[in-house]
Amino acid sequence: MKSRKLRRTRSRATIVTAAAASAIAGAALLPNWSAGASTTAEPEVDARTKATFQRLADAVFTDRTNALVDRPGGKKATTGGFSGRVALSSKAVRTEGSALDRLGDRRERLARHGERYSAANTTVALNRTRVNGHKAVVNVTETTTLTYKKVRGDEPKSTGFQADHQLTFEADRRGNWRLTGIREAGDDQLAVNQPAQPEVDPAPAPSASPSPSASASTTAKAATTTPTSPRAETTRPAPAAPKDLTGGEYDYRAMAAYADKYWRDYNPEYPSFDGQGAGGDCTNFVSQALKAGGWKHVPGYVYDYTRWFGNSTIQSHSFIGVNEWSWFALNTERATSLANVYQMDIGDVLQVDFDRNGSKDHTMIVTHRSAQGVPYLSYHSTNTHRRSVASIIASYPTAAYYAYRT
Repeated sequence: MKSRKLRRTRSRATIVTAAAASAIAGAALLPNWSAGASTTAEPEVDARTKATFQRLADAVFTDRTNALVDRPGGKKATTGGFSGRVALSSKAVRTEGSALDRLGDRRERLARHGERYSAANTTVALNRTRVNGHKAVVNVTETTTLTYKKVRGDEPKSTGFQADHQLTFEADRRGNWRLTGIREAGDDQLAVNQPAQPEVDPAPAPSASPSPSASASTTAKAATTTPTSPRAETTRPAPAAPKDLTGGEYDYRAMAAYADKYWRDYNPEYPSFDGQGAGGDCTNFVSQALKAGGWKHVPGYVYDYTRWFGNSTIQSHSFIGVNEWSWFALNTERATSLANVYQMDIGDVLQVDFDRNGSKDHTMIVTHRSAQGVPYLSYHSTNTHRRSVASIIASYPTAAYYAYRT
């Protein structure tokens, strides 16, 4: 999402690495997912119980993904097969039922936008289990792929994402564990099967004033470097806005190729801000892709929004911040605003203000455009590959959108 309040200059950041290997390998499961009953005062969480935690998490997110698939008659919820030692709480049953209803509505909105999914695959890896008495907190990573149904014939083969979740289980007196809560463990909640709206911070006031150590000329310039971009329409058909992908100053296909390569496996030559508590890695990722396609550094003071630079040790705020990137791109005319999101082509950028409070929250880059005129976006921090703009709009119909021609 966005670097909402850039409280400090980031000089180095720890690269987010893959989660620890799951403790569930080789654990046996009973056919009905039950690991038996316990009457001990302190419930035991052994390898079998952890394996069942993982399987139930897998079932929950598989059910959410399946709710988006265009399948006549639907598919029976896989969480219904859990009972005994590990299962959903009664509250979680109601919560997930409501989530599936909302995702079913999203599937219908997608169909009205001309998009359907023919198949899906979801897997969940168990990263960490922490137990304190009768409470267990389980961290998992979900990896999901959705296959596009060939409605128009030129869609990409699939879209995919990775998302981190934290599940809370509570045990009763008999040692039976019940799933009582799920929350997103990363900075964003932007997975296609995430039923809730993303949480965003209140709009910050533009922090255009540099520190006292800056020169007076820098201070004067900073006061005028926060231009406003117009909102883009989301209706189809959009007015024609052709883009020359070859022969110009920038290599747009190189931008897309970079995003395709690093949407899930982060480039170790840059820091990652995923999970760093400042809004995520989305703009940092887009800036890297733009740089791969020919955007050159503009060195200077990190708070000066007419400057743009980023490497392994230091990044300007315009390189990593959502609003700050927009100010730089418009100030320097490296980007211009598009009237409609469906005008975007490869290498163009989309930003979203989810709560329409005037402060943009998330940055994405177009890595594919169908012959029918649908842009497909890739982004961090809910690491996502080739999600259609139709899916974004169907998921967040009340958001404000800002489209940029790069």
